[in-house]
Order: sequence, then structure tokens, then C-alpha cells
Amino acid sequence: MNANRRLLLALPAAALARPSLAQAPWPSGPIRLIAPFPPGGSVDTVCRLLQPHLSADLGVPVVIENRPGASGAIGTAALARAPADGLTWAMVFDTHAVNPALIANLGFDTRRDLTTVMLVGTSPMLITTHNSRPWRTLQDVVGAAKARPDTLTYGSIGNGSLAHLTMSLMQKAGGFQVVHVPYRGGGPMSAAAAAGELDLPMATNAGLGGQVGQTLRPLAQTGARRSSLFLDLPTVSESGIPGIDALAWWGAIGRAGVPEPVLRRFHASLEKALAVPEVRARLTGPLGIEIVGSTPEAFGGFLDIQMETWGRVVSENNIRPD
Repeated sequence: MNANRRLLLALPAAALARPSLAQAPWPSGPIRLIAPFPPGGSVDTVCRLLQPHLSADLGVPVVIENRPGASGAIGTAALARAPADGLTWAMVFDTHAVNPALIANLGFDTRRDLTTVMLVGTSPMLITTHNSRPWRTLQDVVGAAKARPDTLTYGSIGNGSLAHLTMSLMQKAGGFQVVHVPYRGGGPMSAAAAAGELDLPMATNAGLGGQVGQTLRPLAQTGARRSSLFLDLPTVSESGIPGIDALAWWGAIGRAGVPEPVLRRFHASLEKALAVPEVRARLTGPLGIEIVGSTPEAFGGFLDIQMETWGRVVSENNIRPD
């Protein structure tokens, strides 16, 4: 037996199965960051804030690819079909946890085909009203809705969105009825809110396009506790409707099977980008996002809870996609 043959037999099977990162350095080319929503929305904005810093740290172009549709499911399906080489990632929104219960044929399995990388940040949704409306508190709105059921309107970014699910819970807990007006994304909903077409626009500060405190008057926030970014705004529970705890969120995900060192390297690059003062200022200021920057494991646990919680609301309220 020659020396080369003896060396090959002595090597562990894993070493023969795949090249080391030193032999195949990552990243080996441009990185694709999928934003499963249209340009101008909060997911796209978060991607574009992080993009130049990721590119500088990783040493390759980071290309943002907007793949909107089906509450983010179309873009996420593109990630699920991509090779597990660490050259394709996605930034998802809270709809990512709702879609498995809402959409019958997603085309992928959220737990099997994808992996969590980082919970980037969270934000309460803000229940607002146009300055032309008379209400000053959420209690005022509930009183008006009880006096005239199914006449007041509230807007969301679509059927099955977190705002839709949260308001479904609020109506049951508070004993009132309002009319849901779903829009196809934050842009159209924000435009309708600015025009005064809705009684109660409901979205994150980012989703409301900078109108809170301008054309829109905030009434309540949907987290269990007051956000550090909105300390003067009462929660829904403080406003008399108990049991409401709903936070919008943004998270980075990858393809299942991506090598662990690659996932950790991408996570570290995200951490560096989130530490940039200008990035933090933009996220916490105009967008109203509280930065989390979690580990992959913590995001996985968070996602499991979100899927279970909101999947149950979808089922119990027989909610269907648009």
C-alpha cells in the first residue's frame, strides 16, 4: 500500500466528504439578501441600513433582492430553494411566523427548510387615529365602537397580519366590533392613513411612515410593557383591554444546512453592522425598532413561540389570506 493510500484511509470520513473552509473560503462570491416585501417598507429599509456594513465586513457585494408577495412567503420560498452555501439569506417580518398557519401551500417547511440567524429587533404596533378624528384615548374609540358597531374602520398591511390578529383578540377581550380594511403592504396603508381614509391605522412606527405625531395621533401600543421608545404611550392593557402582548419583529434567516462556521460568521457580521452608531440611530429613531441582536438559538426559540401563538389565533378566528 503506497503512502498516499495509507493517508486517505487514515483520514476521518468527514474530512473526505467536504472541503474545509480553508480550501473553500467563504464568501466565495456576492451575497444575496432577500427582502420578501416591496422597496420602501420596513424590511427593505432594515436591509439597506445593514447592507453597506455587511459588504465592508465580508469583503463582497451584498445585493438586496426584493421578492414581494404572499405576506413574505414568495421571497422566503426563494431562500428555501437556494443552495445551502451561505450566499443567500433573507430578512423576514413577523408574518413569517403566521404564514404556516395562514397559507395552505407555502412550498416550504419553515422549521425543516430554513434556519434562524438573528432576531434583529422588535417594535410594538401603534394604534393611531387621524388628527381629524375626535378620539384622544383607546377608551374613547372602544366607547364609540360599542355605540356604533361595525362602523369604525381599522387598517392593516393585510389579512393575517399581526395587526389583524391583534385586533381580533382586542375585539373579543374588549367586547367591541370594528371593520378591518386590509391593504397590500405598508406603503398603501400608510398613504391611506395620511389621507384620513381610516379611523384607526394600525402598524409599527416604521409602517406608519413617520406620520405619528404629525398627521396621526397615537392612542396605544400593543406590547405587554411600554417600549423604551414610546414611554409616554399607554399599552392596550393599560387602556382597559387585558391580555394583549403583540410585538412586530424583524429577523435574519438562512437556508437549512448552511455550514455552522458560515452561519456564525454571517451572524458576527450582522452584530458588527448593528453596532454602528448611525445604524442604531436610524433603527431606534425613525423606525422605532428596539434592537435585540439575538443568538441564532434564542431566535429559534422565539420563533417557535410566535408560530404557536399566532397560529392558534388564525385557527380560532378562521382567518384566511387575501
